Amino acid sequence: MKEMLVAARGRHALHEGTSKRLLTALVWLLLLSAFSLLATWTPAARAQAGAEAPRGRLVDPAWLMQALKGAAAAPGATGAPLVVLDAQPAPLHAAMHIPGARHIDVFAGGARPLGPAEMEQRFQALGLHPGSKIVVYDQGGNYFAPRLFYDLVLHGVPESDVYLLDGGLARWRAAGGEVTKEPTAPVARGSLRVSQVREELRTQLPEFLTASGDPRGNALLEALEPAWYYGATAWFGRGGHVPRALMTPVPEFFNADKTFKSPAELRRMMAHLGVKPEQQVYSYCGGGFAAAVPFFALKYVADFPQVKLFPGSQLDWLRDERGLPMWTYAAPRLMRDTGWLKAWNGKLLRSTGASPLVVVDVRPPEAYKAGHLPYAVNVPAELFRRHAHEPDKLAALLGPAGVNAALEAVVVGEGGVDADAGFAYWMLERLGQRRVSIFVDSLERWAEQGQEVAREPTVVGPATKPGEITIARTTYAAPARATGLVAEAPLAAGAAAAPLYPRVMVAMGAKPPAPAATGGPGAARVVHVPLKNLLQADGRPKPAHDLWSLLAKAGVPRYAELALAADDAGEAAAGHFLLRLMGFPDVKVVWP
Repeated sequence: MKEMLVAARGRHALHEGTSKRLLTALVWLLLLSAFSLLATWTPAARAQAGAEAPRGRLVDPAWLMQALKGAAAAPGATGAPLVVLDAQPAPLHAAMHIPGARHIDVFAGGARPLGPAEMEQRFQALGLHPGSKIVVYDQGGNYFAPRLFYDLVLHGVPESDVYLLDGGLARWRAAGGEVTKEPTAPVARGSLRVSQVREELRTQLPEFLTASGDPRGNALLEALEPAWYYGATAWFGRGGHVPRALMTPVPEFFNADKTFKSPAELRRMMAHLGVKPEQQVYSYCGGGFAAAVPFFALKYVADFPQVKLFPGSQLDWLRDERGLPMWTYAAPRLMRDTGWLKAWNGKLLRSTGASPLVVVDVRPPEAYKAGHLPYAVNVPAELFRRHAHEPDKLAALLGPAGVNAALEAVVVGEGGVDADAGFAYWMLERLGQRRVSIFVDSLERWAEQGQEVAREPTVVGPATKPGEITIARTTYAAPARATGLVAEAPLAAGAAAAPLYPRVMVAMGAKPPAPAATGGPGAARVVHVPLKNLLQADGRPKPAHDLWSLLAKAGVPRYAELALAADDAGEAAAGHFLLRLMGFPDVKVVWP
């Protein structure tokens, strides 16, 4: 028993001594850690403590400062070095860059895409290794860094290893980041291999061409400025844009400080333009570089699931031997001219019942009787105006007059886009006509081009003699589309809240509206754009690039609910037609 007590006392003393030693060691360890923390807790380090966590593939300057100074490990770091790549043009890099940044010229291959072996050589020359954590940047608010990001992930660098400095060098300097003119020292060659190309991130011309013909399932985003989109600039011989593409210039994706807009704002922009997350989105530009901005913004910031970049872009489209079409207006199908109508409304198609349209002449009956386009039916504009508040009564008149809701209705006025043609166009849209357009030529121009002018009224109903071409009576039945076409008055703020963007009133009359007519204090912002300024002398719309210049100068925004108003609602409706022609997505007519 005595031995057992002695042994127990020994074990207790041993344990007590061990505990004291462990406690002492722990105290010293905590003290050393505290002294180490105080030594590194400089004002600069305290400022960097506000670094944001990476937002998707975006990092802020404070995060990068910490990573470069070793105050914090790169996200997911595995011991691999952090590499900063400067994608600015060479003169800008030479003038100012982040110390230690390695420069790469994204234009090194020119318009010719580099193959996997060439890209591997470029990456290795930058000192990249498997597992390297990479931050790319440019001057901020530009496409150089997004394009470099795209090249890296396209050629197999894991997305988890690549980040983009949000706001670029501009935001870096604003945050107090160090810059230098000193050349970066050469680096040892890296061992990164390009073993795969992620084909799901890019598209080629055949797929892109097919997508342009299917706007329901696909959205084509052009990253170029309005001068390109509307045809003022034609560097490749033909100006304009790929049919059905949406204008999304690079600057629209950035805030004033050159950072990318928030995910919510990007999704709101796309919703306004009609781009849905379930669509396949294709980004393109002139040569495949600016297209990297919409690609990066939607895929890596807004989390759209299906986004591809078309590296060939307009270069491939325009050098195709088939002479693929280019549009200058956003929706040119809204306009029909003599060349188009003489074929689709010609005797051959009419006699076989294959014509897909009805020509609706909205001039007064006496003008119609004096001469009209062949096979046109007369529904005077006065009827559209009289029954504007009675869509059912108007529909009851249209069917017996020969207007079939399932066909395209080509509206003919006195000449081009006048108030009567505009009002009829707008009303048919409201009633749910399958497709509506305006004949932008005059009857005189039709005759000058050698086309027949009919004198006898078009027969609506059964034929009165053998071989006679007639227009069938029908019951006008179409789903009404009033929503999205009418802006209820008054326009006071909050009277009809826009779901996405604020309302802007566009006064289309010859004179600006009186202050009392715009709703008074707190009402929607008002811009004045006289309808006549947007039309040529013959009533045809001015060229697309001229229209854009006029609308931009007047202050008409794309991201707004545009409510058009005039003393003559027909002028506002004609303005509705023109803004739709130009691709403005949310346009309404003020209708009491």
